[in-house]
Amino acid sequence: VQLQASGGGLVQPGGSLRLSCATSGFEMDRYAIAWFRQVPGKGREGVSCRSRRDGSTFYTDSVKGRFTASTENNENMAYLQMNSLKPEDTAVYFCAAARGLCTWNPEDFRYWGQGTLVTVSS
Repeated sequence: VQLQASGGGLVQPGGSLRLSCATSGFEMDRYAIAWFRQVPGKGREGVSCRSRRDGSTFYTDSVKGRFTASTENNENMAYLQMNSLKPEDTAVYFCAAARGLCTWNPEDFRYWGQGTLVTVSS
């Protein structure tokens, strides 16, 4: 199982960015697919999670209405569209996969991609 996140960069406040996560070695629709983020000195924070059970997607409150997570199972890709970005969204973003149900606990996710840095600054 492999995941590889990409698409981070520097963006101004109010701007948009789309992160991609290329996956291989597993069937995406059988796994919960999540995005987490981490800032220095803090633990990983769950941003979104797509349920393997019915495909519904959950978001942490701070990104609701601004971020949209999606998956393209036939392309083995996951995406995180981030709009109306704020400086507090600055973090390293990770994609992750788990056989279980969606949770916000990073310890429940066994498979991780390397992070991609998103910096929101003017």
